[in-house]
Amino acid sequence: MGHVLVLNASYEPLNITTWRRAMVMLLKGKAEGLEHDPSHAIRPDLLLPTVIRLRQFVRVPYRQVPLTRRNVFHRDSHICQYCGHGGDTLSIDHVVPRSRGGTDSWENVATACLPCNVRKANRTPREAGMPLLREPRRPLGSLGFEASRQIRTGQHQEWAKYVVESQVIQTPAA
Repeated sequence: MGHVLVLNASYEPLNITTWRRAMVMLLKGKAEGLEHDPSHAIRPDLLLPTVIRLRQFVRVPYRQVPLTRRNVFHRDSHICQYCGHGGDTLSIDHVVPRSRGGTDSWENVATACLPCNVRKANRTPREAGMPLLREPRRPLGSLGFEASRQIRTGQHQEWAKYVVESQVIQTPAA
């Protein structure tokens, strides 16, 4: 309870808001409820929404996901992109090492366990004979990225059908 996914009139995810703000938009007629939490009701005929859609289309600028350790771990599902191991001993590896011109970019960093990071050393995955499970890429947008985090934790499974990125981030079979 507490978070509500807000969709544009075109069903595109806009942001995540509080249930109080969502209820205000519903009561003012600015939004309609699409998904509700049956276990939480303000009164018998009024359920708390978990997904709302605005009645009017709103233009918003595109926002990129910042490149941080936390976001790289989330993108890679907290598993080593070389061996598939998950755990507490994860680090960030540069696919093309910085000493060889590699940059700090979404396309050049991947989650790696410490043994794989040490084994790869100052080489590319090809040179080390360690192919990546999934090629690193930039996440599509900050909202989809945050919403997929909420979906994966099991808090808001009903959001999955509205957030495309939640279907992209999957744990590969080890």
